Amino acid sequence: MNPTPKQLAILTAIRDYRKHHGYSPTMQELADQLGVSKVTVFEHVRALERKQLIDREPHRARSLALPSSLKLPDEHSHKLLGSIAAGKPIEAIENPDTVELDQLFSSRHGTYMLRVKGDSMIEDHIADGDFVVIERRSSASDGDIVVALLEDGQATLKRFFREKDRIRLQPANGSMRPIYVEGNLRIQGVLIGVLRTFGRAALGV
Repeated sequence: MNPTPKQLAILTAIRDYRKHHGYSPTMQELADQLGVSKVTVFEHVRALERKQLIDREPHRARSLALPSSLKLPDEHSHKLLGSIAAGKPIEAIENPDTVELDQLFSSRHGTYMLRVKGDSMIEDHIADGDFVVIERRSSASDGDIVVALLEDGQATLKRFFREKDRIRLQPANGSMRPIYVEGNLRIQGVLIGVLRTFGRAALGV
């Protein structure tokens, strides 16, 4: 069974934490990292247990683990057969290789993937249904495309700009107005890649 986007974020966070620390995160550490409550994390973990997508030993704080057979979307491998020109034609030469998405979009901070809903970033060539690869970061530079958590608990993908006494979250769609935030804004990551599928092919998310 496929995880929901929020459950996928928890699975990815557990995997990345174990990779960087050598042991599992606690429920509270997951909650702090994802910007949600401990109760919310616990509910998602219970759901993932029912789907057999997570292993956990009762009464142990650091027992969260992913089954060895589980592959997350950013771990899928794809055959790289060669190059193709987007300008002048070239002879198509097959030169088999393998592309690992976790190497292509590697980061010492860890990464996660989200599916885009809506067309607020369409002028930056990020369309509804695309998958965006996000580097886990709590800060950003002007012009970065960020995942920002708003005061109402909603997350949005926008370009980040600091202004005199506020932060502007700028959509890449001329028909939409920017979002202005006064005070602190929680940044949950910075965009480092976009994946798109065509036709009926789609990632298993």
